[in-house]
Amino acid sequence: MTDQILTATTVITMDPDIPRAQAVAVSDGRIVAVGSVADCTARLPGAEVVDTGAAALLPGFVEPHGHPLVSGIATQPPARSIAPWDAPTWADVEKIFADAIADTDPAEPLWFAGFDALLHQHPSPKAVDLDAIFGDRVTMVSDNSGHGVYFNSALIQSNGWDAAPPADPVASHFGRNPDGSLNGQGFELPVVLAVAGPLMAQLANPLVSGAHYFAAMSRGGYTSTSDMAYDPQFKAGYEALAAAPSCPLRVSMWEMSTTDSYTEPVTFAADEAMLTKAGVKLWTDGSVWVGNVAISFPYLDSEATRLAGIDPATAGGPKSMNYTRAQLDAILDLAAPAGWQMAFHANGDLALELALDAYEDALQRHNLLGTDHRWRLEHAGAGTRAHFDRAARLGVYVSMSPFQYYFWGDLLDGQIFDHEHGGPWQSFAAAVDSGACVSFHNDGSVSPPTPVTNIQTAVSRRTRAGNVHGPEQAISLDEALKAQTINAARTLNRENLVGSISVGKYADFVELTADPYAVDPARLAELAQVSGTWVSGQRIDLDAFLRAIGGIDGAEHAQLAQRPQAPRCC
Repeated sequence: MTDQILTATTVITMDPDIPRAQAVAVSDGRIVAVGSVADCTARLPGAEVVDTGAAALLPGFVEPHGHPLVSGIATQPPARSIAPWDAPTWADVEKIFADAIADTDPAEPLWFAGFDALLHQHPSPKAVDLDAIFGDRVTMVSDNSGHGVYFNSALIQSNGWDAAPPADPVASHFGRNPDGSLNGQGFELPVVLAVAGPLMAQLANPLVSGAHYFAAMSRGGYTSTSDMAYDPQFKAGYEALAAAPSCPLRVSMWEMSTTDSYTEPVTFAADEAMLTKAGVKLWTDGSVWVGNVAISFPYLDSEATRLAGIDPATAGGPKSMNYTRAQLDAILDLAAPAGWQMAFHANGDLALELALDAYEDALQRHNLLGTDHRWRLEHAGAGTRAHFDRAARLGVYVSMSPFQYYFWGDLLDGQIFDHEHGGPWQSFAAAVDSGACVSFHNDGSVSPPTPVTNIQTAVSRRTRAGNVHGPEQAISLDEALKAQTINAARTLNRENLVGSISVGKYADFVELTADPYAVDPARLAELAQVSGTWVSGQRIDLDAFLRAIGGIDGAEHAQLAQRPQAPRCC
């Protein structure tokens, strides 16, 4: 690699020792000096000085909770997006349905991704509803949350499920008619995979779909990410993506606790800086958006919940927890001695309390209290200062979801939940003030890969419509940037490699069109846009990356779409 000195109007380092700089010296993919052009030239005499053209050069954004490969398979073509940011209303969804019917071979199955009953203000469809639209075309609609799937009678028949309806996997279920036949709905990941797997295998080139999601994350400014539902069947796919020229992402893996190998290490055919296994992941509860979040307070009986088909009499509560305490203890007792970093999905207050109870006892049992274990809580939508104080005391890191507030905040406060619980949803200030290590994520594909919007949301507390709820939960721009850079890197246990522009770290950068400190924080995503990324001192060329992946035979990676190893407790 050629030695370079990169300049920008300003370099924001996220390193408190040198918060601002003029230039960065890069050699062999690493940062060797930060400061003035003269400082960097003294360290690398004769190096080419390259003006990036960026108004601000920052460390590449870090996604501490993602699913990049499966998000690509599930949302990129041939899947058609009906996600609320692409199709805001049910009328928009219906137009996409009609266009797909008109534009495709009648024998081709149809697959739509991103339905959201609350934002689309339409009940989750059943087979009878989809039959009326698609007739005998095999059709699947996946829920944006990842916790639901909807399908028509033609798909039921294609799988032989009309004659022999399948049993419900553990911690998931099919919707059923009174006679036990399938009604065209399914909830939680084992059922989602049972429905989606055969269709994905038939339609998709999974490696190309995954590459397009890698590219989308890069366009959003990410240079490091994670797979928080790693399955060993993903291994070859990730290795192929990492080997391609201009691969835009480093990936850290958290293996699902439902695999047979979750306590075992993984050696990838790539440098550990590009691919590594870091921990073990499980889901203590479900999703707010499909009514199976473990909360102590009720859903409201409102126009929004009625239109979405969420029944306050049956939604939420302790029955929404996917594990018993004994099951959690058994998993922790196997994973903790192996040194894995645990990560528990927990949205509701009951789920957070279950996770913290299990963590505290396991940390004591395994003599890990006071150590740098970095066990994690994911999402923490209903988290309060008491939850975050306890997490900080235990050394548990908190990765939060600003997108939940950005997209759903206007419904959360007064339509889904009462003001007391919905207004402060995603309590950023409470988490930061607790002293816990707080990071932000997009949880692709549950939201678009837009870290700048995450930062804007946490600073302004503005929803997508511009409304403010729980303004006391806003945080400073400094804290929000940390949550998407150095704190996110700490959450991945990678802060020695990425997360700040510091000597010795990889030269991973994001270029912005404005200094985020010089513009209105409520308009950050509009005014400080991403114009490019760098990984290991190389400007990412997404066209070259996608061309290389497109040249690989998709049949070599067909197993990525099939996913026979379905998690049982998601």
